[in-house]
Order: sequence, then structure tokens, then C-alpha cells
Amino acid sequence: MSLAQRVRISDVRILADGWSTLQRTTFAFQRSDGQWQTLTRETYDRGDGVAALVVDPARRTILLTRQFRFPAFVNGATDLLTEVCAGALDRRDPELAIRAEIAEELGVRVPAIRHVLTCFMSPGSVTEKLHFFIAHYCPADRISAGGGLVAEGEDIEILELAFDDALAMIDRGEIIDGKTILLLLYAQWKQLV
Repeated sequence: MSLAQRVRISDVRILADGWSTLQRTTFAFQRSDGQWQTLTRETYDRGDGVAALVVDPARRTILLTRQFRFPAFVNGATDLLTEVCAGALDRRDPELAIRAEIAEELGVRVPAIRHVLTCFMSPGSVTEKLHFFIAHYCPADRISAGGGLVAEGEDIEILELAFDDALAMIDRGEIIDGKTILLLLYAQWKQLV
């Protein structure tokens, strides 16, 4: 039996529809023992996203962003978050979307980019699926100062760091963003930097 046959949705209510959509759904789920259980869950839908670790393999450096994240702030973050470049897919092809985000946020045009994985980061409540990339750059690829789009509320500081320094920042609790940790450890595991 397929998963779709084990789920029967009976009610969907939109609780909020602003920057993203928050829904409450009531459904019956057929458990592994064959019994049906009625459940209610809220899901937060902001669309799918893209993220990229931008690396200069020759110099073993990476480009990261530092920016304000309100949800992290209200949950105790006391500083800007250090992150890989990322953004919303907005119905674009994932590679085209991340190339645009890299240009807007980091101010570089990357000559080489590779999709490395796609996954859900918080599947218990958020519908977002993230497409992860590794992109290469060198100093000659700079096209602007970067910093993001003011119209989107972005005020992004760009960091160029040694790859090993970024890994040490994870250990010290200075990088606490999941997508960034995942891409840094992936790059270390696959020896991409």
C-alpha cells in the first residue's frame, strides 16, 4: 500500500497567509498495525529553497553570509547568524535560483556549480525542501559588493574565511545554522575544499 493510500485528509484550515502559509490539517493516518488514527498537524509552507557553499579550492577559502534572522532571535540567538548563501526557489529551476542568490548576496558570478543533495531540514512542521549546491569562485569572479536586496529586508555581511576556520566555528558554537553545518561537513567528508 502506498503512503498516499494511508492518509485521508478531512479538513484544512489556513491559520496565516502572509510571508508564508500556516495551515492546520486534520487527517486520518493508517498505522502499521492497520488501525486508523485521527491526527491534527500544523504545517508551515514557505516554498522550497536553495543553498550553496561557495568555495575557492585553490586558496581553501569559502564565502559565507552574516545576517539577522528574526525566528532565531526570538529563540535566543544573541548575534547575527553565519550562513551559506541561500534563498527561496520561487518556482525557478534550482540551479538558476542559487546562481541568482549568489550574485545578489555574495556579489560573485560562479563559473562552476554542482548539485550535491536535496533534503527536508525540518519535516515535522515545515514543508520546505532544500536543494544544496557546491559552487566554485575565485577573486576574479566578483561582479558587485553583494549584500542582498533591501526590498527583501536583506542586510548581509559577506565573510571570506579559510575552510578550516569555518569548521572550527562549528565546534565553538559560532556557526549554528543547520544548512551551513551540513554543507561544511559534506565538503569536508567529500574532500571538496
